[in-house]
Amino acid sequence: MKRVIVLEEAAEDIEAARDFYDEIEQGVGDYFLRHIVEDLERLTALSGIHGLHFGFHRMLSEKFPFGIYYRETADETQVFAILDLRREPTWIRAELHNRNS
Repeated sequence: MKRVIVLEEAAEDIEAARDFYDEIEQGVGDYFLRHIVEDLERLTALSGIHGLHFGFHRMLSEKFPFGIYYRETADETQVFAILDLRREPTWIRAELHNRNS
């Protein structure tokens, strides 16, 4: 099992989503956070099996409409983005392109 590293921008994605869900209803943001952490824990065993989307492997969150975009190195799995899949695909592509630069 590879170590999963959540890069700074992906961590910011998590915080923004948590804040978004808390604005809808207090406590839902913490529920989101717990489930994303569980998804990331599963990624330690599942990294590399997911299909490629816009040049990144993409794992789908089990409870929320979010994609976890990552790349593999020899020693670790690097999470570049955790994005809301309800966004326009062209926005997601552009966002991932910017993070790849």
